Amino acid sequence: MEKLKYDIKSALFGVAVGDALGVPVEFKSRENILKNPVTDMIGYGTYNLPPGTFSDDSSMTFCLAEALTHDFDLNQIAQNFVKWYHENFWAARGEVFDIGIATREAINKIAQGKKPEFAGSTDASSNGNGSLMRILPLLFYIKDFPISERYEITKKVSSITHGHIRSVISCFYYLEFAKEILLGKNKFEIYQKLQTEIPEFLNSLSIDQHEISFFNRLLKDDISELAEHEISSSGYVLHSLEASIWCLLTTDNYKDATLKAVNLGEDTDTTSAITGGLAGLLYGFDTIPENWVEQLVRREDIQDLAERLAKKNHSS
Repeated sequence: MEKLKYDIKSALFGVAVGDALGVPVEFKSRENILKNPVTDMIGYGTYNLPPGTFSDDSSMTFCLAEALTHDFDLNQIAQNFVKWYHENFWAARGEVFDIGIATREAINKIAQGKKPEFAGSTDASSNGNGSLMRILPLLFYIKDFPISERYEITKKVSSITHGHIRSVISCFYYLEFAKEILLGKNKFEIYQKLQTEIPEFLNSLSIDQHEISFFNRLLKDDISELAEHEISSSGYVLHSLEASIWCLLTTDNYKDATLKAVNLGEDTDTTSAITGGLAGLLYGFDTIPENWVEQLVRREDIQDLAERLAKKNHSS
């Protein structure tokens, strides 16, 4: 129970602290940030909000975690997203200040009665990082299930806002990586293991080879050998996934991984949140700089959520 509680706390704070680091410089170009790199938790900037303010990435992560403190229910997860967008549920400072287009459209459809698993667009142009950025808490529900079940549940939870296969595979890869971290594996071992396991599994589902080929930099190459200029950090799901794995593999602690993600520019909060989730799990909550955690808004609420999620997962 104690390890589970610690892992959940590491994951939730890992996402939120990474997110808050990136919020003040969101949308700034890499070249612009390079003139004055982010080296610490700062505030204001893009949204003019105090240091430690997390964005939609963390709010939606917490909405998912909140739903998972009860029995798994896709509708409850979706309704929590509606409650966040319309009633500021789990918003950092009482108001929503950032939301992706595809996410907003899906939430509005759900609010009008659309079934959650069909709310997210299945269009190839709707592959923003909106489901990847919030998916991590699902790990603690699916980690002991067989791979086919892990995939199916991940697909459903992604599809609430992002139903295209590319978003689904991105979430699946990310959670498989996180699952291996939980088992205590070395990050490079995990990277290599997934290069065999993920394609084998996806091929068993007869998924379009062309779609799988989008993941070649992760599944066939060694992404850690790429130079920074070869890594993109836009809001496209594949860019976010590649950037987060690259940041994780090319640093050796939480602080450097998340700062590297922020300093890539563009979708800074999300790249750093996605990186921070894995880095939090890999290195542990105690390695997240204390002054960053202390500045994080709603940290007692996040701690409480972690404890409730651990209790549910321990008992079920």
